[in-house]
Amino acid sequence: MIRGFRDLRVWQQSVEFVEEVYRLSEGFPKSELYGLTNQLRRAAVSVPSNIAEGHAKEHTKEYLNHISIAQGSLAEIETQLEIAARLEYLSVERLAFSLEHLTSLRKQLYSLRNALSGKR
Repeated sequence: MIRGFRDLRVWQQSVEFVEEVYRLSEGFPKSELYGLTNQLRRAAVSVPSNIAEGHAKEHTKEYLNHISIAQGSLAEIETQLEIAARLEYLSVERLAFSLEHLTSLRKQLYSLRNALSGKR
């Protein structure tokens, strides 16, 4: 039974993903602290934050808008992870692992969006 956003598997796993992003970005050069590191971390935090905020909204249309923002943040993260890998801040293996987690979150958000909009 879903009583609040904390009960949503997608929210729980997106919080775990934030932890993952923080850990992997710790190895980025210090010169990226206010650049790629900050952008990546902010985008990651945006995902569970928007799921929670949307869940708290009164109208489904508002919830769907926040799910859409979370989906956009995932696209932003994917791009930033690719850039980090190209700059050799991440190994190919670490990139692949993070992209698997990201793809899982993307699918869950898609399913949540469809459930909220009544689509199957």
